[in-house]
Amino acid sequence: MTTVIDHNEVDVALRQSGSSWSASQSHGLLCSKLSVAGIDGGMAWFNQIMEGSQSAGGEITELLEALFAETHRQLSERQSEFAPLLPDENESLAVIAGGLAEWSEGFLHGLVSNVDNESLKAKLAAEPVSDIIKDLLEITRASVDDDDEADDEALVELVEYLRVAAQLVYEELAEFRHTDDVDAAKQPSPDSIH
Repeated sequence: MTTVIDHNEVDVALRQSGSSWSASQSHGLLCSKLSVAGIDGGMAWFNQIMEGSQSAGGEITELLEALFAETHRQLSERQSEFAPLLPDENESLAVIAGGLAEWSEGFLHGLVSNVDNESLKAKLAAEPVSDIIKDLLEITRASVDDDDEADDEALVELVEYLRVAAQLVYEELAEFRHTDDVDAAKQPSPDSIH
């Protein structure tokens, strides 16, 4: 069963809680934490995005638990329904491009925060993951002109690229996850993130 997570709702809840992370950035981080550590990455993700916030309970916790569970389900079931959490398509191209850059930044941050493992370092330096890292670095510098139709088409292609890249990295890093995601029906419990 698919749970729809609203970007703006997550963004507002994070801001109101005092988190310094945006919705897109936190989702990118979550995807890379899940890629490297599976369900075990949930607590580290939650603690990282809620560090310094005034509130880590109630609505924000429920929303983040839902985001965590749905993202884990999408990546582990490998059904191609994964989508990066980005601003709504009705937003301006500049806002969407900003979301793409933030998602990429969060994803990269999650990968490099785990580089104390020599085997993981080697995997990140090898293709295809190294190429994805280079591409995401470029996306973090994305900017657009709201009046340019070519930018609109390029953004659609970048969203699809992020979707596929996240799934590919998840597959490529399977050997590093502490929790084996063999059972695709297995869902993380709320205790997985707090």
